[in-house]
Amino acid sequence: MTPEPQRRQYLEAMGLTAWEARYRLPNARPTPACEWQRPAPAPTEAPAERLHALLDESAREAPARPTPEPAPRERSQRPAGPGKARALLGGGEVPGAAEAPAGGEERPATEPAKALRFTLQVACLDGRWLLLLPRASQPDATRQRLLANLLQAAGVLPERPLEFETFHWPQMEGLPVDAPLEEARQGLQAFLEGRRRRGWAPERLLIFGHDATLARVLTVEGAHCALLDLPAWQGPGLDELAGSAEAKRALWPRLAGWREAWQGTGEDDDAAPAGG
Repeated sequence: MTPEPQRRQYLEAMGLTAWEARYRLPNARPTPACEWQRPAPAPTEAPAERLHALLDESAREAPARPTPEPAPRERSQRPAGPGKARALLGGGEVPGAAEAPAGGEERPATEPAKALRFTLQVACLDGRWLLLLPRASQPDATRQRLLANLLQAAGVLPERPLEFETFHWPQMEGLPVDAPLEEARQGLQAFLEGRRRRGWAPERLLIFGHDATLARVLTVEGAHCALLDLPAWQGPGLDELAGSAEAKRALWPRLAGWREAWQGTGEDDDAAPAGG
């Protein structure tokens, strides 16, 4: 079972808000107090399994799994840190775990992992082409006109207006982090999965701009995004395109390939290296 804080973070990324009472309304009767039996802590899932478990839970209520009773030896052990816990869950040995500190010597505490941080503006052309802008704010009217003109010149004419949504990671602050890169990837996938339920079915990825953290998350190599398993193009950001005639000229040869891909009349023309 996914821990509740991580579960709420993935739900928020998917656009499914969990509501809970935080304030008492004026003149409202107090909630009757009662004793709640605390459930036994469930084994921690690996980050790669959290999203899959969450998606299963959103479609149907999964039956509760009994928590195995810890062995006597495990009860006597002190709680493991994040690195040690991962090694134990993965079945591998923890380096140096068999050696006890000599003469009361204390080992330095493991530095806690930190979440990767990035912010995106995300849109989907008629639910088909995914657009990502690595930037904190939505593009202004000038940048949006520039983007619309580029798409029009390429023959990419969506039927519905282009609307950007902001996605940032992490969704919630202060949560423990086990695997920063994997959790960031799962978070972005959860966001897109939530939009799939609203009609998004991406066939292609266009990235306007560069961000080192996002590059690690998406893993765009050549003309393919490994994380989303989509044909991908990555080039200058809208700010650079708006201020550079050279950047516009360099993009022009690409537009014919976009036209054919949008109309479904030609082969993929994004085979050139990313950034061109």
